Amino acid sequence: MTRTVFTIGYEAATQGDVIGRLKAAGVKTLVDVRAVAASRRAGFSKTILGASLEAEGIAYLHLRDLGTPKAGREAARKGRIDEMRAIFAEHMQEPAAGLQFERLKAAASESPTALLCYEAEACGCHRAVLAERLASEADFKVVDL
Repeated sequence: MTRTVFTIGYEAATQGDVIGRLKAAGVKTLVDVRAVAASRRAGFSKTILGASLEAEGIAYLHLRDLGTPKAGREAARKGRIDEMRAIFAEHMQEPAAGLQFERLKAAASESPTALLCYEAEACGCHRAVLAERLASEADFKVVDL
């Protein structure tokens, strides 16, 4: 049975926009895959985002070890996506990242789940790498919101 995993970025959105898109898609769990769950954008730091999602009936889970290392974030900001992907692939070999990927897989298997990171376009973000891995290992279809 193929399940769906969603991805979403908040780069050009308000918190209300993001929550609205999640609800419209039927997402029940949002997995924050940022290494640093703080944001200068209003409503997207971990505590306020988690509380806002919970108030809307969406569970919040922060898996910090699935975030991109600093060098990978810098490469992505400079548009060096292949370099970011290589750095992230190496990072995913670390035991903590592997354990958290298993948590992600379990969460996505239990309820409709979305991966959250900053970049508006998933193709320039490590969340696409995570979603691709879910698709290959556990028969997920990926939908970018």
